Amino acid sequence: MFPHGADGDDFADALLEEELRQAAAVLDPVPDSLRQLALDAYALHDLDARIAELTFDSLVDALPVRGVTDAPRMLTFRAGELTVDVEVTDDGLIGQVLPPSPARVEVLGGPQTARPVAVDTLGRFTSDAPPTGPFALRLRTGAQVIVTEWLRA
Repeated sequence: MFPHGADGDDFADALLEEELRQAAAVLDPVPDSLRQLALDAYALHDLDARIAELTFDSLVDALPVRGVTDAPRMLTFRAGELTVDVEVTDDGLIGQVLPPSPARVEVLGGPQTARPVAVDTLGRFTSDAPPTGPFALRLRTGAQVIVTEWLRA
């Protein structure tokens, strides 16, 4: 067993917590209706988010270039003074938040998936996982939350 001390105490606390969770699940389970209410409430957690408008989509707005068959998709979103440029490729996403500012970016791909991506000091970000279906971006810049429109990759 563990020697007495911090590691042993942490292990005992974790074991007790797990036993209490199991007892609560058996003796007082969470009703399905309450679980659904919690999921519905979480779905609204970005309700105050500003929607970034799609202002450029290379599938619609760009002129075709002769000889280029697999050009990456270029997207530009705008919310007030903030602009987000995104390039969608088979290898993932490359983007930049302008003007550059500290931000957190998440790639949304469904109701329960959000992949955070790192943003550098120049506002640049990359995601190595290409979107496989509908996707959107959620940006958190200080107290402001901005969500882009949902698009198909």
